[in-house]
Amino acid sequence: MTRKTLSAYMAGLALVVLVGSMISAIPPVSAAPNAQFTPFPTPTPGPDGRIIYIVQANDSWWRIAAIYAIDLNALLGLNDATSETILLEGEEVLLGFGGPSEVTPTTGPSPTPGPILPTPTPMPGSGTLCVILYNDVNGDSIRQEEEQSIPDGAISVTDKAGEVNLTEPTTSGFEAFCFAELMQGEYTISVAVPDGYNPTTVLNYTLELEPGTETYLDFGAQVSSAVEIEEGETGGSSRSLLLGIAGGVLLLAGVGLAVYATLAGRTRTKTIGG
Repeated sequence: MTRKTLSAYMAGLALVVLVGSMISAIPPVSAAPNAQFTPFPTPTPGPDGRIIYIVQANDSWWRIAAIYAIDLNALLGLNDATSETILLEGEEVLLGFGGPSEVTPTTGPSPTPGPILPTPTPMPGSGTLCVILYNDVNGDSIRQEEEQSIPDGAISVTDKAGEVNLTEPTTSGFEAFCFAELMQGEYTISVAVPDGYNPTTVLNYTLELEPGTETYLDFGAQVSSAVEIEEGETGGSSRSLLLGIAGGVLLLAGVGLAVYATLAGRTRTKTIGG
């Protein structure tokens, strides 16, 4: 190997060593860090249904609208603000309205059912039933104050169960006959009119007697036409008899006067002739 060749070899080796030293002196390049995303809480409606966002540092109206995909003007309108309104950290921003947050009820102890009490049975009560059979003089089937009770009739009261069967005669006057202390329930009331009368109302009636009440029923009847005619004929015969008797008395009185006058005339004649 010549001296010139050796010098060239040595120069090349030195160059390689120098380049290697320079490369080793360069610091290693580290990998770029992964992008860090700032977590944003999912807005949840409160008990009143409002969706609230708490302002963070460096927040703006545009940034909040972009994060929650809300129209900027709508966001400003919800908060009665403008784009110039300054946001403060920790301030509440209204994002909208939703249903109230679901509240999971706390399970408590199961209530122990109490004893079933029997339903109290109401005590039966009593009432009063007053009935009158009146003389329906004008035949209008409505009792007037001056229309009295018809005597010699009968009033009957029976209940549905057949435990009550009462009958009372009717008397003259203006007062109804009252059946007191009748137990509540269904009753049938019927009347019997005396001879010489025709009914002007129904003779039977069924009603429900309530406790603590006083019920009045009016039944009407009218003197029959045959009785009126008979009474008229009887009155006419009596008057004719009286007139006949009076006429006979007057006739006898006239005959007596005539006999007396005849006898008196004979006496005077005899006296004068003597």
